[in-house]
Amino acid sequence: MKKLICAEAKQIDLVEYLASLGHHPQKVRNQDYWYLSPLREEKTPSFKVNRRLNVWYDHGMGKGGDLVDFGTLYFNCTVADLLQRLSQQPAPALSFHPHPVPGNPPKAPASFAGEKKDTPDSKIVVLDTRPLAEQPLLDYLQKRSIPLEIANRFCREVDFLLYGKKHTVIGFPNNAGGYELRSENFKGSSVPKDVTFIDNRTEQIAVFEGFFSFLSFQTINRNQQAPLTNCLILNSLSFFEKCRPLMEQYRHVHLILDRDNAGMNRTRQALEWDGNKYIDRSDFYHGHKDLNDWLIHHHYSQRESQRIGRRL
Repeated sequence: MKKLICAEAKQIDLVEYLASLGHHPQKVRNQDYWYLSPLREEKTPSFKVNRRLNVWYDHGMGKGGDLVDFGTLYFNCTVADLLQRLSQQPAPALSFHPHPVPGNPPKAPASFAGEKKDTPDSKIVVLDTRPLAEQPLLDYLQKRSIPLEIANRFCREVDFLLYGKKHTVIGFPNNAGGYELRSENFKGSSVPKDVTFIDNRTEQIAVFEGFFSFLSFQTINRNQQAPLTNCLILNSLSFFEKCRPLMEQYRHVHLILDRDNAGMNRTRQALEWDGNKYIDRSDFYHGHKDLNDWLIHHHYSQRESQRIGRRL
């Protein structure tokens, strides 16, 4: 059995490789294949493979790369282990991505799976923001069990342009002036991508993966008179390690990350840093994907809301 080298593994067709793992595109637009992310749980496809470049990008994680980058994340293994695994695949199972024509080599893909190679029309351009008012967005908030008064404190209604079409969604601002953008049918973000830090001048900080978990936390604790903690919304797990210096400034760091593989891996990583400072709060919503999923499935009274708020 001939063991693949890294350069050969990167030439394996990503679309076929994902199919061999049981992942199939939800939609295809020209050379872009959109999937529900194989690296985490989601309901709206935000994992893109550009088949021409043979690279991928996960918008929710803010990460991308080639097949080797994907495989080591997917199997949580070393490059050597991945090459061994690929070498054991039956020969007809996978085909190799076409080599460039001599004398006409493709340009090297930009960072994050060629996202910077997209045309201007594929860039999200924010047109306008205002208080939340569109009925489909209010219905979506209700479906996610987020009261309008909570959403209006932290979110805006955002108009943006993409592929020549105007969209209106819920926008959650980050520290750099960009937005996380959500609706029933859309999940994405505008540039620049960044975290959202809310300083309530406390000695503790709660860390959330996405803003709907943060809004859920605010909903559960809405009857509390004083702010319980500072809040850091990562908006992408790729910012977790970069935010360690900020988190280290606090006496206690409450981790309210998703209970998928990626979120739990980050939680375990933080507990290895300092098991006294970092506290895993995900047991509160054990059996659910994240805090918002727990909230959706628990319709509780005002008295229960107050009791739960003291626990989380």
